[in-house]
Amino acid sequence: MNAEHPSPSPCCGPARDAAAAPGIGHAASSSRDLATTGGSDQAQHVTASSPRDLATAEGGHHTQHVTAPSPRGLATAEGGHHTQHVTAPSPGRRAIALLGEELTPQRVAVVRARAERAVLIDAGPFRMGTEDPDRNPYDGESPIRTVDVPAFRIDPTCVTTSEFAVFVAETDYVTEAEEFGWSYVFAALLTPELRRGSPKPPGTPWWRAVEGARWDQPEGPGSDVRERADHPVVHVSLRDAEAFAAWCGMRLPREAEWEKAARGGLDQARYAWGDELTPNGEHRCNIWQGVFPTRNTVEDGHLGTAPVRSYPPNGFGLYEVAGNVWEWCTDRWMTGAAPSLTGDVRVVRGGSYLCHDSYCNRYRVAARHASAVEDSSGNKGFRLAADT
Repeated sequence: MNAEHPSPSPCCGPARDAAAAPGIGHAASSSRDLATTGGSDQAQHVTASSPRDLATAEGGHHTQHVTAPSPRGLATAEGGHHTQHVTAPSPGRRAIALLGEELTPQRVAVVRARAERAVLIDAGPFRMGTEDPDRNPYDGESPIRTVDVPAFRIDPTCVTTSEFAVFVAETDYVTEAEEFGWSYVFAALLTPELRRGSPKPPGTPWWRAVEGARWDQPEGPGSDVRERADHPVVHVSLRDAEAFAAWCGMRLPREAEWEKAARGGLDQARYAWGDELTPNGEHRCNIWQGVFPTRNTVEDGHLGTAPVRSYPPNGFGLYEVAGNVWEWCTDRWMTGAAPSLTGDVRVVRGGSYLCHDSYCNRYRVAARHASAVEDSSGNKGFRLAADT
């Protein structure tokens, strides 16, 4: 985790910054810490900060209520006369219930068999990169080079909230945003109270480090996913995406695979659909319109994420490879510059709903950027790939 600097990209989401983390009072700071208090007669109320912490209080005669805020937390109270056990519902099962769906063996099997529905991309070369005059010179977009890519399969859409809920419900998986206890959210999506009370990372005041923001609470406490079954899941780190991929018997795409698939058979077009951003006045992607970050005219119909398949697919049948959410790739960030990121840094592609031509035109099909593997935000998601 980067302890000093924000990410170089204001649109990709800042790096996790310890100084920006929401304060949690006297709670345990580590995801493996154990919060315990006890006495000869009475134990006090104890709260563990991590989704995996177990808060325990023991006393000689009785114990007060003990809370573990994890969705899977087990609250236990033991005393000389009685013991209580309270188990919080799984966030996956809770999300499935909010979505009006059922967790059945058939539903689990369908989600896990997504490779069968992935788009086949034939083997062969393509021209990767760009010499576009509007390219970002420090991102390593150029030079144009011919890359020969073996055949592979790739998801037509990003993994959705509904699909990720099935995974969490079935495996009891805990995301890194849950472990850290917070994630980054675009300020305009927050309630006034959360917007005022959540820390701003240095240099990117439109972001907030929101305690409790995670995949099933995209804007933090009080938010949920009941209207977002078909939206891309967000607040997922690279490791979270890899865990879902392993469960499905798939993997994240390599960068060259991602770009070849995103180009949809077009050679050196600026966008996944051609060279015009809005051909015949039609919006083809979910990005920022207006003046960033103060006014979004929402001409494309979306302030935050859009459902998958909201816009026409590219020539290969892939949806939303521009805008909406950034997508993780397996490649390490080896070219270009990422001076404020340290540790394991990977490539992300596609841009997001926060991209705007005034400062981040990374919805172009050759555009690329960097993100540390543990980072998460409300505009990062993923799609999967598989060998043939």
